[in-house]
Amino acid sequence: MGKHFGELARVRHVITYSLSPFEQRAVPNIFSHGLPNVMRRFRSQVLKVVPPFAIAYLIYSWGTQEFERLKRKNPADYEHDQ
Repeated sequence: MGKHFGELARVRHVITYSLSPFEQRAVPNIFSHGLPNVMRRFRSQVLKVVPPFAIAYLIYSWGTQEFERLKRKNPADYEHDQ
């Protein structure tokens, strides 16, 4: 009836390794090594990331305020209209 699935082709020169599920540790040292590593990486990158966002926010808020100011009519232009 032909070959069974899994025996359809012969694969050569491919090596696979596996580890028993009983020997694996899913979350080893998450509190002793993981969290300090996250804090170290955060502190090393915060001064590279925050200033551009702060500058962009300041420019955006200034632009929004300026737009609202310029959108209003000047009352001095209409003093002598009757």
